[in-house]
Amino acid sequence: MNIIDDIKNETSSYPANLPAIAIRDVVMFPGMSLPISVDRQKSVMAIELALGTSGKYIIAVSQKAAEIDEPTADDIYKFGVLAEITQSLKMPDGSMKVFLQGIARAKINDLQFNPVAKCWYANVEYPVDNTQPDAELKALMRQTLDQFEEYAMVTRRIAIEGVSFLRQIEEPSKLADTIASNIIVKTQDRQDILETVAVKPRLEKLLKLLASEVEIITLEEKIHSKVRSQIEKSQKEYYLNEQMKAIQKELRQKDDFQKDIDDLKAKIKKNNLPKYAADVAEKEIERLSKMAPFSPESTVSRTFLDWLVNMPWAISTEDILDINKAKELLDKDHYGLEKVKERILEYLAVRQLTKSLKGPVLCFVGPPGTGKTSIAKSIAQAIGRKFVRMSLGGVRDESEIRGHRRTYIGSMPGRIIQGISKVKSNNPVFLLDEIDKMGSDWRGDPAAALLELLDPEQNKDFVDHYLDVPFDVSKVMFITTANSLSSIPVTLRDRLEIIEFSGYTHYEKREIAQRYLLPRQMKEHGLPEGSLKVEVPALDLIMREYVREGGVRNFEREIGTICRKAAKQYLENKKPIKVTPKNLHKFLGIPRYANTFAEENGVGIATGLAWTSVGGETLAIEATSFHGKGQLILTGKLGDVMKESVRAALSFIRSKGYGKKFNFDKTDFHLHFPEGAVPKDGPSAGTAICTALLSVITNKPVKKGVAMTGEITITGRVLPVGGIKEKFLAAYRENIKTILYPKENEKDVSEIPEQIRKELKLIPVTRMEEVIKVVFGKL
Repeated sequence: MNIIDDIKNETSSYPANLPAIAIRDVVMFPGMSLPISVDRQKSVMAIELALGTSGKYIIAVSQKAAEIDEPTADDIYKFGVLAEITQSLKMPDGSMKVFLQGIARAKINDLQFNPVAKCWYANVEYPVDNTQPDAELKALMRQTLDQFEEYAMVTRRIAIEGVSFLRQIEEPSKLADTIASNIIVKTQDRQDILETVAVKPRLEKLLKLLASEVEIITLEEKIHSKVRSQIEKSQKEYYLNEQMKAIQKELRQKDDFQKDIDDLKAKIKKNNLPKYAADVAEKEIERLSKMAPFSPESTVSRTFLDWLVNMPWAISTEDILDINKAKELLDKDHYGLEKVKERILEYLAVRQLTKSLKGPVLCFVGPPGTGKTSIAKSIAQAIGRKFVRMSLGGVRDESEIRGHRRTYIGSMPGRIIQGISKVKSNNPVFLLDEIDKMGSDWRGDPAAALLELLDPEQNKDFVDHYLDVPFDVSKVMFITTANSLSSIPVTLRDRLEIIEFSGYTHYEKREIAQRYLLPRQMKEHGLPEGSLKVEVPALDLIMREYVREGGVRNFEREIGTICRKAAKQYLENKKPIKVTPKNLHKFLGIPRYANTFAEENGVGIATGLAWTSVGGETLAIEATSFHGKGQLILTGKLGDVMKESVRAALSFIRSKGYGKKFNFDKTDFHLHFPEGAVPKDGPSAGTAICTALLSVITNKPVKKGVAMTGEITITGRVLPVGGIKEKFLAAYRENIKTILYPKENEKDVSEIPEQIRKELKLIPVTRMEEVIKVVFGKL
């Protein structure tokens, strides 16, 4: 008999103390041949010690966790196998390759590290099963063999011929160990079979384990087949995700898709959605849970839910309605604009007293560069709210305001909802910039979409087309800006409280430049403090000869040009730079404007005052006459209203008998308004047009240094006009000191700074005859 057969009767002949090695990821069984590579020093020493004995015996035992490099006694199982080293090979790196032949089960009573031998030593005993074969045991052997054959068929890893060879084994223990050594299961399950000494329980455990593995493998194949049939035409990545989903579904585990759904449900409660919004969200989540995770429909649904549940339904910032603090902040950030600041402080005071969140929508109207946008930021900072800015310039699509419906590919909420969601607050200061620059086309009228948004009585239930549920925007403080009111629809203008931003005076611009513009530009251009000084007369010269505007945007741009050139000079010379009126042209080049308007009045030339969206301007009106057929020629890109002013002026002149000796029927009049490419319209130039025509007819020059504004009727009445402050400032800028204006506009004169009023000679008039008396004397 061989050594394995003799072990039943001769276990006492094997040593009780033997060197031991810990092996990873595998459990050895009696009768099993196992090639292993040994590289741990303790295991190499144990192999070499065993090879030096006559039997070449060693205890092979599995470690509980394969990743442990230096296991302790607690990391090693208490049941192993007595093995014989049949072959060994020493490698150049000190490791060994050995071939072990399993002989008998070995129960480890004690495992100690031997410091002398520098390896593990095990005190073992060899348990023996004395079960006698009977009919039940034979039946169990056959059933186990049948189950193993089925296992071999479903795994396709074991040849059927090998299963046939096993049927020739008559010894139950040998059969159980041979089958156990050939199945692929967890280390813990294999170790459990090794530790089961009695053959009958060992076969029962093996049978149960085989049945379980066959069921799992069959289920895997079923899942694989099911997934493959569903996604035959899909990409590999989609296939793998579906396979994972099916596996997790069979194992009743939550996948990432389910986790996303759970997160969305949690956010509904966390974000305090109102009931109507929560109902919509829960209904959509129910639909989403029935969709395939990576289908296009689920992506659309998930994006919608993300927008809906993450809106700040109940998140507000607390207002700081401190009037003194607001005044301090506004004065710090903006110079001048006293009327505007006063109106804003009144607005905040009313809110503080009434504790009401509702209020009129402010609309800042004025030339570019007068601080409309920046003062809106200051308001937000003063009352402690988040700030959102939306530019309406060029917006022609209504969906920019109200959003796209979800039926469209790539649909999104409107920019109102996007802005509120971005700042995570349902009561920000929302600036609608350039509201007068909106247009309309076949995609809708965005101005009409703003009607509901800006109405305090309606915007509590503002509905964005994408969300399709009401969102309360009544807590939002809307502020709008515009350069001109003329292009804003009347219905929209009715919802706005207009606050006019007049152009800055010469003195205000000078202060702004010294306090804000110059320090800011020096900082932006890296100029240290004291490296550049711009004298006040140089600043005045910039305003006279290089920039003419109501605001300070171009003024700051010119200062930036000075800073750029100064930065270059400072690096070259390391000396402070001083800008004076004498050397200003070295920094800014040739002046763009010359102060000649005041001297242009003469025969057929009068100076009018006009208002534009960028401030006031002087307007030279030229008239001449020549032999003809009584025709009226007008040039200079005029609008209908201005053309009618010319006809009204000529009718007044003829009706009052001016130029009695003048033959109107054989004379053609040509009126030209210089800067012909610039569109001009409005009735404001009526008095100036009449003056120019009278000068031609009477051949008398218009008094120099005089400008005028006012609408004229055919009976000679002078009617009020708009933009008085801007017009007066334009005249002052051109060094025109005498201004004729409609008497009904006297109320507007108070807006002119006192220091400028003192330098101007302001003459109110009610009729054209008064104008004639001033500019001609006696006709």
